[in-house]
Amino acid sequence: MVFAWIVVIIVVVAVLYLWLAVKVVKQYEQGVMFRLGRVKGVKEAGLILIVPFIDILHRVSLRIVTMPIQSQGIITRDNVSVDVSAVAYFRVVDAVKSVVAIENVHAAIDQIAQTTLRKVVGQHTLDETLSETDRINVNIREILDVATIEWGVVVTLVELKDIQLPDSMKRAMAKQAEAEREKRAKIINAEGEALAADALGAAADIMMNHPLALQLRNLQSLVEIGVDKNTTVVFPAPLMSTIGELGSFLAHETAAARGAQAPPATTAKLDQ
Repeated sequence: MVFAWIVVIIVVVAVLYLWLAVKVVKQYEQGVMFRLGRVKGVKEAGLILIVPFIDILHRVSLRIVTMPIQSQGIITRDNVSVDVSAVAYFRVVDAVKSVVAIENVHAAIDQIAQTTLRKVVGQHTLDETLSETDRINVNIREILDVATIEWGVVVTLVELKDIQLPDSMKRAMAKQAEAEREKRAKIINAEGEALAADALGAAADIMMNHPLALQLRNLQSLVEIGVDKNTTVVFPAPLMSTIGELGSFLAHETAAARGAQAPPATTAKLDQ
């Protein structure tokens, strides 16, 4: 009976020992081995055997981590208060440094990212912050890389996510945009008037060389007026003068024709 209990105890101890000694490191992880407080080495993915109570294995994920940078109240270089939030992407490239050089690498990167965001955005004006986000993203990433490389971490990307403006600034920008659109509208209208004036000048020159063209244009205007079935007929003054000149011309031609027929009658009377 005693022997059976001894066997059971040995089996339980062996199972407990194996449970404590066998570790599994996943494909996206690396294991940092500590033996009696000293770094023993880095273990790759797979099944790892350690000595319980002597060895300690820290698993470090090598995947890219998405870290949101909470909104920061920032005063730009031109003294405009804005709230800016961003997002950073980083990954561990040296598992030993990420465990030994710093206590909590994620919290440290979060804090330094917030301070860097305030520092970089504060060096730009509001217009630069809104229009040059790509350059600001690169500046933030470069500054973070200098600090985090000592922790075995590389920041792969930083993006400004949201820029909140005060209501007064939104109204001012809306007025500025409206004034800009009105300016463009006036410029376009003036350019159209200039083109129309050039076209009218060219048309006037043509009509001056060809008076009949003006009369044709007047007749076209009458046709356009008559489309609406108006009871009022409008005759342009040039057309009325032309009709008068045409009447004078016909009267002159009639008189000339009569004068041409008069001489033969006079000659006949003289012969008699």
